[in-house]
Amino acid sequence: MNIGPYSLSNPFFVAPMAGVTDRPFRQLCKQLGAGYAVSEMVTSRPDLWDTLKTSRRANHEGEPGPIAVQIAGTDALMMGEAAAYNIDRGAQIIDINMGCPAKKVCNKWAGSALMQDETLAIGIVEAVVAVCAPRGVPVTLKMRTGWSQENKNAVALARAAESAGVQMITVHGRTREQGYKGLAEYDTIAAVKAAVGVPVVANGDIDSPEKALQVLFETKADAVMIGRAAQGRPWIFREMVHFMATGQHLAPPLVAEVKHLLLDHLQDHYALYGEYSGVRSARKHIGWYVKALSGGEAFRARMNLIEDCGLQVKAVADFFDELNARTDRMPSVVRNVLDSESIKMETSA
Repeated sequence: MNIGPYSLSNPFFVAPMAGVTDRPFRQLCKQLGAGYAVSEMVTSRPDLWDTLKTSRRANHEGEPGPIAVQIAGTDALMMGEAAAYNIDRGAQIIDINMGCPAKKVCNKWAGSALMQDETLAIGIVEAVVAVCAPRGVPVTLKMRTGWSQENKNAVALARAAESAGVQMITVHGRTREQGYKGLAEYDTIAAVKAAVGVPVVANGDIDSPEKALQVLFETKADAVMIGRAAQGRPWIFREMVHFMATGQHLAPPLVAEVKHLLLDHLQDHYALYGEYSGVRSARKHIGWYVKALSGGEAFRARMNLIEDCGLQVKAVADFFDELNARTDRMPSVVRNVLDSESIKMETSA
């Protein structure tokens, strides 16, 4: 499928997740087969653009394209300015966040809260498209099925967004009211796909190659977007690519390969965040990698006390060397994306 002038290699995308989908993680997922990745959301508030947090999120050095940046906010003019700001810093596609269920976002009427005010939501889309279109930058939209079970307006909003110039729509199969609870439903995504002519991406509870193809078949969507299931398992994308091509499961990765991938990821992570922040923010990634492994919980408890990058790297290397002495391959385990710890993560929906 294409997004504007950009042709994507496969229909398996990395979801934008706040505090997770930074440049090192996006690059790793693309390396391991993801056809597309969207950045964690960047605020539309100009007074925050010079902060360290925003500058890191707007950093795309060495990232393979197309570079897609998600922006969030409630003011149409500011959202247009945010689009221009990120295009100047390398963004080739701008994604509008109307899906985040986090209270601190929705309390300011951003994220999925915008679905309660369709006039404001489409005004934002029009303002962003007006900035992006003259520069040849496609605009995409990520949303939920609606605000609540009684207020599902994804189809109406998708039609209006398409008319306003949006070139791809991603739908998470839950309402804002659900957050990450319960099961994602795909009927609404199928209805959106049937109602619009632009590509539609299905998101929510896609945690295995079989589930990815099932959702593609059920919804007729053009692609699927994977979020929590890729945490600690970024090779899930190549598993999906292989399964789609052959109908066979790819063998789990070698322990030695995972060790190499994680150590490289850590070095990229430290380079972006520096030692003080890097060693702390890397803990969640390490925790996801080792959670399902023998001795993983005990190791994570010890690792969370380490405050030095070099010691953290050594601890990770030693853990995987010990694991490799017992088995040469990672366990073949399908992660449950409804895991309570993952649900607590602050993620962009």
